Amino acid sequence: MTGSRADRGRSAAPYAMAAPAVILFVVFILVPIGYAIWLSLHAMRVRGAGFGIRTEVFVALENYVTALRDTALFAALRHMLAYGVIMVPATMGLALLFALLLDAPRVGGKRASRITIFLPYAVPGVIASLLWGFIYLPAVSPVSAALEAVGLPAANFFGDVSVFFSVANIAVWGSVGFNMVVLYTTLRAIPKELYEAARLDGASEWRIALRIKIPLLRPALVMTSVFTLIGMLQVFSEPATLRPMTNTITQDWVPLMRIYQQAFVDNDIYLGAASSVLLAGATVLLSLGALAVFRFRRHAR
Repeated sequence: MTGSRADRGRSAAPYAMAAPAVILFVVFILVPIGYAIWLSLHAMRVRGAGFGIRTEVFVALENYVTALRDTALFAALRHMLAYGVIMVPATMGLALLFALLLDAPRVGGKRASRITIFLPYAVPGVIASLLWGFIYLPAVSPVSAALEAVGLPAANFFGDVSVFFSVANIAVWGSVGFNMVVLYTTLRAIPKELYEAARLDGASEWRIALRIKIPLLRPALVMTSVFTLIGMLQVFSEPATLRPMTNTITQDWVPLMRIYQQAFVDNDIYLGAASSVLLAGATVLLSLGALAVFRFRRHAR
């Protein structure tokens, strides 16, 4: 009898340990997703003559059709893609470069460099946007002041094209450190015997990085690239914080800003929920597509 109770206790222990994580996942992930989907299938309608009565009714896919016909949402998607073309390669390229440099044998000040590169990641996005906004704003920009002091025209950080670089720069500044730490940690786990054997064969540090380190970094590069793509789709705080400083950034400049406007400015939470579900679906599909591409390229080699 005692043995059977002990066996039951041991068999139930894993479920008891996993229960808090499962409960949190259900409450804070599945329930909000389910509620958003439920809202996206409903709408508010006025019934009756005169003032009428506002009633929530089931409208099936009507909100999704409206969202897919929203030209402002597609314009926001184009802005996000232009921003991503700059942000994603710059983030991954700099993170890989810094990780390789910090792993090089003859580089000094590695600890201070790691902290310096990682530190911007600890700065909240809104604060980082305000800090860079003061650098971009013509009236207080030290860059523009320095250019004018030497007789050059002031820099326009909020032009029709330069605004994409300005917004992407903030995201790159804040996210390179996290990706660099992931890549650098992976590099430190690679056996040093591989490097020593390559040096004995006459390989330079550049060839070691190109032929050994980067191929072995591929799983970490895939993971950080997917995280960076998701960050691109979720861009909100940077343009939203910079918007009062310029007319170039509109209130629906990227998809999340457009969704925010639909739900809380236009007071149509049902259409906002439908747009949110579409954006979430696009995020999942893009992430899966990126993973499939990386997996295909790995098998093709």
